[in-house]
Amino acid sequence: MLATIDPIALRFGPISIHWYAICIVSGLLLAVYLAQRWAPEKGIDPEHILDYILLAFPIAIVGARLYYVIFQWSYYSQNPSEIFAIWNGGIAIYGGLIAGAAVLYWFAKRHAIAVLDFLDIAAPGVMIAQSIGRWGNFVNQEAYGKAVSHLNYLPEFIRQQMFIDGSYRVPTFLYESVWNLCVFFFLLWYSKRKKFKGQIFFLYLGLYGLGRFFIEGLRADSLMLFGTGIAVSQALSLVLVIVSIVLQYLFLKREKSEEKK
Repeated sequence: MLATIDPIALRFGPISIHWYAICIVSGLLLAVYLAQRWAPEKGIDPEHILDYILLAFPIAIVGARLYYVIFQWSYYSQNPSEIFAIWNGGIAIYGGLIAGAAVLYWFAKRHAIAVLDFLDIAAPGVMIAQSIGRWGNFVNQEAYGKAVSHLNYLPEFIRQQMFIDGSYRVPTFLYESVWNLCVFFFLLWYSKRKKFKGQIFFLYLGLYGLGRFFIEGLRADSLMLFGTGIAVSQALSLVLVIVSIVLQYLFLKREKSEEKK
């Protein structure tokens, strides 16, 4: 049997710190740092970024867990004590994004911040945080694909961790992490070239959704829509791609219309 990584990074008596949590928190801290750096460019007080995160992060975690539990209810209804065992993995990023976006809209309105500006500076940071967070799935041996005969193109430590239930598994966590990292750099590059407020956020929705749609199709542990055999994340990803395209078309059309006036 191949050696795997212990999901617990540190132990202090009865207290255990999981790699999963370290990955999530590391991504969050980097996202906050980047957003605070970019905030003054939009006339946003960097302190508002920290205030927002302190409010939104716990709500987003609850949203991410609730989303996961809902679509795995057949299991959790029989194991209710596991519902709160978030340290074992089992959060869905889409649930966290939905909850976080709802809080962001409320927070921006409350503090008289332009919502689209707020979203534009948040989107790249969220993307890099998602890239880092996928390595928490790696340690927990989640977000993997079908069984394959070998993974010789990967480093040994990834091959060992992707040996699950007697077979090597397609490392879809890695594909998504790399895709998210590429999108992050693209958003940074395009942020100086955007055509209208909100475009960076809309591109985030579309590009993340595009990658997730195809990568989700490779996964063997997807959450499914009740009794349909359709992956929830694939369906939602397709919706995000369409929404991104439609919103960019409408905003560009409005921008051109205003330029003619």
